[in-house]
Amino acid sequence: MPTEKEKMLAGDLYMASDEFLVKERLKARKSVKMFNDSDPEQVRMDLLIELFGKTGKDFFVEPPFHCDYGYNISVGDQVYFNFNCVILDVTPVRIGNRCLFGPNVQLYAATHPLDAKIRGSMLENGKPIHIGDDVWVGGGAIICPGVTVGDRSVIAAGAVVTKDVPSDVVVGGNPAKILKQIPPNAS
Repeated sequence: MPTEKEKMLAGDLYMASDEFLVKERLKARKSVKMFNDSDPEQVRMDLLIELFGKTGKDFFVEPPFHCDYGYNISVGDQVYFNFNCVILDVTPVRIGNRCLFGPNVQLYAATHPLDAKIRGSMLENGKPIHIGDDVWVGGGAIICPGVTVGDRSVIAAGAVVTKDVPSDVVVGGNPAKILKQIPPNAS
């Protein structure tokens, strides 16, 4: 019989109130609180580097920042998160190289069943998020569970991304739709 954590990581229905998962979230919250409360002159990125599953070179996050577990987040080289970003990482959230995230960006790998009876039983699940290389996510954008964003794409500020985004496009709106193609070597 799989554990609640194994079910969570597989994207299956699981019970978030499981004692082990509660302890893991508490551990993450303590690390995030230390990060968010740290002095700007302290070496605070070490707290997130230890918490995250993988981090590349030149990775930086402006506080405040929030996440569920941390260990399901992997980021490539030269990734920057502006102020007040949230990652609900109940399943893997993979971020490529040279990605920029504006303030108040939210990545939601967590979701809930549509069936009210199942949802009422407090079961939940998740769907992985994958952000390709050279992606720019504008301030206040929300990326929903299960979304993949292709390389070099731009998510406009305030967009709500509910479906996969191909490479080399600008998307915006709620729900986000393709606004234009990005030509090669665009500046």
